[in-house]
Amino acid sequence: MRRISAILIVFFCFCCITAKSQIDTLRLDIAKAQLLFLKNNFNLLVSNYQIDQAKAEIITAKLFDNPQLEYENLFYNHETKKFLQTSAEFGQFAGSISQLFKLAGKRNKSIKVAEFGVKLAEAEYFDLMRTLKFELNNNFYKIYYATQTIKLFDEQIASTNQLLKAYESQYNSGNVAQKDLIRIKSLLIGLKAELVEVLNELEDNYRDLKLICGLKASTQIILVMDENQNLPINIEKFPISALLDSARANRPDLKLAKTDLQLSEANLNLQRAMAIPDIELALSYDYKGNYPEKYTGIGLKIPIPLFNRNQGEIKKAKLSIDASNLKINKQQYLLENEVMNSYKTALRNDKLLTEIDVDFNSDFNKLITALIKNFKERNISLIEFLDLYDSYKQTTLQLNKLHYEQMSSRAELNYVTGSNIFK
Repeated sequence: MRRISAILIVFFCFCCITAKSQIDTLRLDIAKAQLLFLKNNFNLLVSNYQIDQAKAEIITAKLFDNPQLEYENLFYNHETKKFLQTSAEFGQFAGSISQLFKLAGKRNKSIKVAEFGVKLAEAEYFDLMRTLKFELNNNFYKIYYATQTIKLFDEQIASTNQLLKAYESQYNSGNVAQKDLIRIKSLLIGLKAELVEVLNELEDNYRDLKLICGLKASTQIILVMDENQNLPINIEKFPISALLDSARANRPDLKLAKTDLQLSEANLNLQRAMAIPDIELALSYDYKGNYPEKYTGIGLKIPIPLFNRNQGEIKKAKLSIDASNLKINKQQYLLENEVMNSYKTALRNDKLLTEIDVDFNSDFNKLITALIKNFKERNISLIEFLDLYDSYKQTTLQLNKLHYEQMSSRAELNYVTGSNIFK
């Protein structure tokens, strides 16, 4: 019975470990990664709260000022030596109620400023989304092609290990020179060092990807990509004028600059209205402290704009408009330069890859397989083998880099145009 219980416990633990392993491993393509980003990214969630905070400012701006109630009572009567008397014979009290009325449309102008504040927060949100989405795409492709590079190193290290064992056996038998054995050992050390460097950089990229997608540090990610995504596309079918128009229409940072100008103009209207004084209307009652007794009165209070006519805030608002216009001009120049630069980069990357024979990679792999076979059969020297082996590695690394730069430049074109030209 105890044995059966022990077996069941072990089986249960194994199931739990297997289930946990399945939960912690996540296969991601670019579309799923973008969905996780939109759902879980902490910076986006915080920015969304900032939009709600800006909307709360509209509620505040719509509220009217509260009326003020004032009451005064006789505290101590030295004749009767009593406190807080309110009787008709010995008491005295007075009260008033007042209401502030804002003139020159201050309330409506304040609401307008708050509404532009919401638009500004929304533009900041979409600009943040655009930036983070580009970082996500860039990290995704960087990680994917880094894993392809790691596969190359793993294959080369495994084959070099086999070669080293064979050479050690031949060296012990006195059939090969020590210098050849040292060359192979040096090759193996170099491959392992390069692999560690790629792995260290890959860990940083995984960290950034997990943060952008809101994933736990323990989550194991396997990236998958449709190879049709990196097929050459005729970038020239997208005219630069159309890309510039798309950027001007869709770039959130340009909308942000324009909204900032609208906010500054609305604020100038508000500050000019603030120069006009408000009126406070009051109703008062005094039981015995005025003439006649049981006095009722109406009062009007208005400050005289003799010294302070809100000159400083009006000047600040005007300067803010000038600064906002400069920001728009700067953003337009930045937009045009970024689109032109990204367009040229994408053209160069796609052109280079179209010039490479589609069968080059498979032909090169066949060549390197034949190379290893010929070396084992001693048809070529060790120096020739190492030279061609290094050429194979460098070519494969360069191809992975080119494919990454191709996908990155497409993601950058999406980023600078504020659109989704490349899915």
